[in-house]
Amino acid sequence: MRVLAPSTPSYRILYVAPLVPQENALFRYWALQRLGNTLFPLSETYFKAGGSALAGKLKFRTQLGPTVDEYNNAVLDEAVRNHVDIVWADKQTLLRPGTLRALRRRGIATVDFTIDNAYGPRLDPGWQTYKACVGEYDLHILQRDVSLRDYLAAGARNVVKMQTAFDLAAQFPPPFGWTDRDRDREVSFVGSPYDDRADFLARLHTEFGLPVVISGMPRWAQVLPEGAKQLYTGTEPLGRDYLMTLWRSKISLSFVTKANQDEYAHRTFELAGCAAFQVAERCLGHQERFVEDEEIVLFSSIEECAAKIRRYLPDEAARHRIALAGHRRAHKSGYYNDALLKQVLGRLAPIVDRVRATHPTQIQGFSRRTKVVRPYDFY
Repeated sequence: MRVLAPSTPSYRILYVAPLVPQENALFRYWALQRLGNTLFPLSETYFKAGGSALAGKLKFRTQLGPTVDEYNNAVLDEAVRNHVDIVWADKQTLLRPGTLRALRRRGIATVDFTIDNAYGPRLDPGWQTYKACVGEYDLHILQRDVSLRDYLAAGARNVVKMQTAFDLAAQFPPPFGWTDRDRDREVSFVGSPYDDRADFLARLHTEFGLPVVISGMPRWAQVLPEGAKQLYTGTEPLGRDYLMTLWRSKISLSFVTKANQDEYAHRTFELAGCAAFQVAERCLGHQERFVEDEEIVLFSSIEECAAKIRRYLPDEAARHRIALAGHRRAHKSGYYNDALLKQVLGRLAPIVDRVRATHPTQIQGFSRRTKVVRPYDFY
């Protein structure tokens, strides 16, 4: 695994995120460590645990309740206790504006990394407290141009775009000598049933006769039409199982989530990191980052997708050549967390210095000490 020697300042970072297997927040945690930073993990999962399912849904939608108070107190207390320079929040919808202001008064910069689209047309619930914090974070890291505009219009102080990425420690090629003898998934999709994916994949099977296999959230069993429900093989694989699923696939499909206004598919970079052969939805984001038919195969319609699958499914040599070229492109162009986060840290450096200069003395201690349990058996 290649590790970048940091040329940007290293920081003490309180990393607040869902630190559980296969969460990309965990992969970014690893990358920040590899870049020479000292990280203090605080998993939000502990504060979401317990209680009934209904109570959990109410907490998610309202951001109210004693555990939300405890969570905000713990973030502030842990930040001060560990003398951190930065609180890095990875899609944290329970943090409150007052907590971010209290951190700034202590000379601690705050970073928000949110891969989802809080202002998008999907109208997901649970964003109200987060949106109230948009003007309080010192830096927002976002993945789409429309989000940059939306956040600036909502009063964001600083925004930076970072594309989604694969992780050097979690997504990598199979062992030398891996061939179709080791692959038992013909046309494979791993992911969520957003947009019209259920109908698209069902049609590939029922109308075009292609051997499609789907893994992902249990909702697939409800949304797949009759005659195609058998395509769903089970819940989304995690950790090593996810990596093995990609390795075992002859062709992996990749779709852009239109309901989230995405410009490319996150899975496209993970597949490239694994040197997997992929047939991905054609979009400007993919065309700008890979050479079509040399490093990636693209489609714009179900007919074109089926034709590309039929072209390449029996041609192992062509799949191998294109997959390796896509993998080399992903490394050469820096489509992995270390390279991208290194750029973000460079952008963050003057912001951290400015917050320190404005509030040069950290206030030691906090009025309420909270016992924090960190359930992060990472992998």
